[in-house]
Amino acid sequence: MEDDVLNQSNRKLTGVFYHPSFSRRSYLTIGTRLREFPDALKPLQEKYSNIVVFESKPVEEELILKVHSPELLEGVKRDKLCATAWHSAGGVVEATEKVYGEDIRNAFCFIGAGGHHAGKRNFWGFCCFNDVVLAIQNLNDKYGAAKIAIIDTDAHHGDGTRELIRDNSAVLHYCICSNDYSSEDGLKIDVSFVGKTPDEYIELVRNFGELAKSFEPYLIFWYFGHDTHEGDYGDIGLTVREYVKMADILIGLAEEICSGRIVVVLGGGSSPRIATESCLAIIEKLAMAGLGSKEVTSKKSGLNIKY
Repeated sequence: MEDDVLNQSNRKLTGVFYHPSFSRRSYLTIGTRLREFPDALKPLQEKYSNIVVFESKPVEEELILKVHSPELLEGVKRDKLCATAWHSAGGVVEATEKVYGEDIRNAFCFIGAGGHHAGKRNFWGFCCFNDVVLAIQNLNDKYGAAKIAIIDTDAHHGDGTRELIRDNSAVLHYCICSNDYSSEDGLKIDVSFVGKTPDEYIELVRNFGELAKSFEPYLIFWYFGHDTHEGDYGDIGLTVREYVKMADILIGLAEEICSGRIVVVLGGGSSPRIATESCLAIIEKLAMAGLGSKEVTSKKSGLNIKY
């Protein structure tokens, strides 16, 4: 399937990284959050000819040990909730390398186990390997250091990511969470959503854009959690409508400052309905960035996404 589509202009392609285990044993659920996938992708694939689905490969242990301690690795191996961690991280690593190398324009990564709470020696919160930091390490190993910007809109602070990249001046890390913080160099930033309306939250996302324009990254990561949605476990009053606005801002930002290079990594959330609606909405926005509206196929998508 991949080879049949990759003969298109690569810079139009949106890669979707997925493994069947994510639907059988999904993050924070017993095989339910992603139960509609991969079938739920079919209407989008019919509507947009530039969506390519890749089966996520397991991350290599050699790379894991460049970021995490042997003790963490052994702990992950013993934890049944981390059964999908290898394919989850591996998909993000491969997606990032393909976007970096312009084999595809942008990417959306499904996961079965999260990443942003995994630090050097400790993991918690259903996060096992730090997928984004592993992806950055892989780029550094193969291509040398490049500027990377990360925005984390999960409901909880990306403490593992912050620990691992705290002293890395080539990484801008902007986390919208429940506290405020700014490092001396202005590259590690937390902004609080507490007391903010949905519209005010969107302004926090726009503020990241201004920082990123000054930083001039080669690639952007969006760590996206739908746990912030009304009715999910990290409910702060957001809906798919806000996620679409975020997608417009962040994908537009990537188009403006780094030739469209953005990797969206799924984070927290437990609701199958919210997962399906929000992931499809973001993937559609990614695909639209590669294809102009004139290139959308004439088939009806059959989607029922409520913005």
